[in-house]
Order: sequence, then C-alpha cells, then structure tokens
Amino acid sequence: MPKLDLDSIPQSNATGYPPEYAGEVGDRWYRRLAPASGLSDFGASHVVLQPGAWSAQRHWHVDEDELVVMLSGEAVLVDDDGEHVMQAGDVAAFPKNDGNGHALQNRSDEPCIFVAIGRPSASDCHYPDIDMHLTDGRGFHRKDGSDFDY
Repeated sequence: MPKLDLDSIPQSNATGYPPEYAGEVGDRWYRRLAPASGLSDFGASHVVLQPGAWSAQRHWHVDEDELVVMLSGEAVLVDDDGEHVMQAGDVAAFPKNDGNGHALQNRSDEPCIFVAIGRPSASDCHYPDIDMHLTDGRGFHRKDGSDFDY
C-alpha cells in the first residue's frame, strides 16, 4: 500500500555533526521515508523540530537540490537573505550549488513538522557560519581540511 504508516518508521535524532556543532539539532527528530517506501531516486524525511531545535547548521549543497514542505507549526527559515517565517502549507526550495546557506529554526513554543526532500546520499556541503565542511566519502572536517577530534 502506498500510504506510509509513520508510526512504523523508526524515528531518530542522530547526527554526524561533531559535538561542538550538534547541540542545535539535538531535539530534531526525523523519519527516513524513502527507505521505508522503497524509493531510491530521491530521499525524503518527515522531520519534527521541538521548540528551540534547528533542522541543521546553516548549509548549502554543491550537488543536491532540496525542497521543504511545512506541515504544521511554525519555523524561521534563516538564509543569506534574512529570516522568513514558514507555516503549514509553505514551501521552500534550495537549488544545488546556489551558495545560499539555509536552516530552519523552531523559535516557537510548539513542535513544527515538515517534509524535506533531496538526494538519498550526502553531497559536498558547505557551512558558512561555522568551521565545518562535509565531503562525500570523507565526512565532516574543518574548512582547512583537518579532522575533528571525536
């Protein structure tokens, strides 16, 4: 059946971020929808941000388009153009390699829920506000190429 049973898909708040950058995403909970549904051409996640949580550190991808569809609650989209309130029904798109670092932050007192769609594998990813870079196949490291100690 094409309808997914969200409760049957494991929820996680895991992150590969080094500890010094992981705090903001500690209360971000997600379910990977693509593996649970057999999709392989793109990835999709059902994401719940508890109050105070961020979707990610502000970032942009070299080879990955991203699309976010807000389902409920409110988040603030922080990007190079400023801050934009996102509510249920709002959609944001982030073309690959546009250099516009972005993240969603839940500054409200209630959880917010959205679906994020992109590629199922990590791509080269830049973090303009912090000393971190993600390279496909190598993982997270500092912008000078040195490794994190964790």
